[in-house]
Amino acid sequence: MRIVYVLTSLGMGGAERQVLALTARMAGRGHAVALVVLRPRLDEEWPTTLEVVHLDLRKSPISLINALLRGRRFLRAFHPDLVHSHSFHANLFARMLKALVSGPAVISTVHNVYEGNQARMLAYRLTDGLSSRTTAVSMAVAERFTRLKAVPQAKCVVVTNGIDAAGFAPDAKRRFAVRDTMGAGEEFIWLAAGRIALAKDYSNLLRAFALVRAAHARSRLWVAGEGTGAEFERVKRLATELGLGDAVRWLGLRRDMAALLDAADGFVLGSAWEGMPLALGEAMAMEKPVVATDVGGVRELVGDAGVIVAARDSAALGDAMVELTGRSSEDRLRLGRAARARIEQGFGMDARADQWEALYGETLLEPVPRGR
Repeated sequence: MRIVYVLTSLGMGGAERQVLALTARMAGRGHAVALVVLRPRLDEEWPTTLEVVHLDLRKSPISLINALLRGRRFLRAFHPDLVHSHSFHANLFARMLKALVSGPAVISTVHNVYEGNQARMLAYRLTDGLSSRTTAVSMAVAERFTRLKAVPQAKCVVVTNGIDAAGFAPDAKRRFAVRDTMGAGEEFIWLAAGRIALAKDYSNLLRAFALVRAAHARSRLWVAGEGTGAEFERVKRLATELGLGDAVRWLGLRRDMAALLDAADGFVLGSAWEGMPLALGEAMAMEKPVVATDVGGVRELVGDAGVIVAARDSAALGDAMVELTGRSSEDRLRLGRAARARIEQGFGMDARADQWEALYGETLLEPVPRGR
């Protein structure tokens, strides 16, 4: 097959990393693969050896027209069998390209339970005929988008995120080295990961962690994620108001998540909404005990191999973190091993690539129902 993947950017997000992991496997299986990226190049991007075409799309009608024309020229030269796009802007753009270029089938993937307001859901609905299928990264995502009638139920397929269990495997030597470098000592380290944004609800997490500090003074919170602008300043002020001071370390954008997870003793996700968080799955693969809010596909991912609490409930999140911090190391190890086993059995990246490859073949060979 000849496959073009369309993304908004190659920025350091989980969805982008998931797509690149998929593209690498598809290329490794002998398919011809290329990437079309809407936005201009960023200073920090995930690396890839595949062909990448940046369309330099900006916020103006003229820029959109130019990007569509460049995208059409590339598709006509590449002759893809299938175009697979990811998240709202790329999904809409790929559908517009479909209107300009006959031939390739289009698959749209939704990565979050919330991709925007009612106008965006209407845009999905109005352009649905240009997409052969729409996939969702969790049942929770699929249920919400079909309920909103943004996606016809007959055309919606759930394909969960895949986790590279081989690349995210615990290493005792690395754990010791990173903790020594970071000056962790005998402290209990909670790790959170994700950009500083409203969806991640770091205010909820910080209030929960204040309860942990009151019960376990030697606990620390590390936050790995890009932080800029007003939201970052707001959560930093909240940390100061809560008296957390040096107990919270803002690590910024990191490329060494496996090493940081090794160093950590537990992983926490306090999000207000998600699709199926990649960082949480990677923490489970690293045998970390996890505490997470019940949003998006979290429950589907964690099952009984972690602790799940209600979203936007700092007390519940804090209580769960306090309880897990107080457990014996043997109990935490058992929970962590159960988490890794769950990832290996149900969420491996190679098995997910098999699922995508089969779906691509079905999409190209079989008519897809159009009814709602």
